[in-house]
Amino acid sequence: MKTFGLIGYPLAQSFSYKYFTSKFKNENIDARFLNFEIPTIEEFPSLIDHHPYIAGLSVTIPYKEKVIQYLNELDVTAEKVGAVNSIKITWKDKKPYFKGYNTDLIGFKNSILPFIKDHHKKALVLGTGGAAKAVAHALEMLGLEYKYVSRKEDTDNLINYSSLTPDILDEYKVIVNSTPVGMYPNIDECPDIDYNCIGKNHLLFDLTYNPENTKFMQMGAKNGAATKNGLEMLHLQAEASWAIWNDL
Repeated sequence: MKTFGLIGYPLAQSFSYKYFTSKFKNENIDARFLNFEIPTIEEFPSLIDHHPYIAGLSVTIPYKEKVIQYLNELDVTAEKVGAVNSIKITWKDKKPYFKGYNTDLIGFKNSILPFIKDHHKKALVLGTGGAAKAVAHALEMLGLEYKYVSRKEDTDNLINYSSLTPDILDEYKVIVNSTPVGMYPNIDECPDIDYNCIGKNHLLFDLTYNPENTKFMQMGAKNGAATKNGLEMLHLQAEASWAIWNDL
């Protein structure tokens, strides 16, 4: 039986486990999917030692960047993004060879594309982690300028939350939340922006899927903005990972 899995910490609300377990059952695939909740990335080598011949791994928070040090190779997209959310593992002479991919970019790009309108020229990416990097590169591929938003000090391509003036929020009509703020169980939280500056020409995309309608999305919709959650993105990136793992 082929074994696949997910590494991250914590994994209580794992999408991948439920998705792939259901996929294997519904499609009569002789495989299993396991959650590998490791508190530090330094446990990655021993994890592989204890699960020889594992064929593929999904990677989630907080290891999309940290796991790269253990990989033998990155595909072009993962190298450009600087983050990995999918690892193909091949075995030769009982030794694993790790190649990292980024299917977050594929999932996000194809999920947001139908919502992009002519007036969507610039985007704010809330967060600066691995998922944010994939989002930023996808936006770039779609022809949108972007800036990251963080609590860090302002730089050329980064805006501090406290610096988000009404003029900036009016200029940047697409806002993508790539942080875990508002994710279950903290469903009453949302990113710290002035939602009174959001209007009908805005698009708010939340990578979170649990809850389906986050506070971030609710606040945007209340002022007429289009909203989209991350569930379809997760489906798309999962299927892209499956194709990579199985050379489809």
